[in-house]
Amino acid sequence: MWNKDEIKGKGKKIVGKVKENLGNAADDRRAEAEGRQQRVEGEIQETYGKAKRKVKESVDEALD
Repeated sequence: MWNKDEIKGKGKKIVGKVKENLGNAADDRRAEAEGRQQRVEGEIQETYGKAKRKVKESVDEALD
């Protein structure tokens, strides 16, 4: 089951990628850079959420 960090991270990745592509299409370097930054933040948050979930699953499995 996904946790909130995975969901929020995936959302940030999507919004960041859209913003990055729109900035690229409009030749707006600032929007493109902001989108790239948001996408990377989303990747980090999603990865953190996945790691957190794996640790929880391992702990739950060990306790069973």
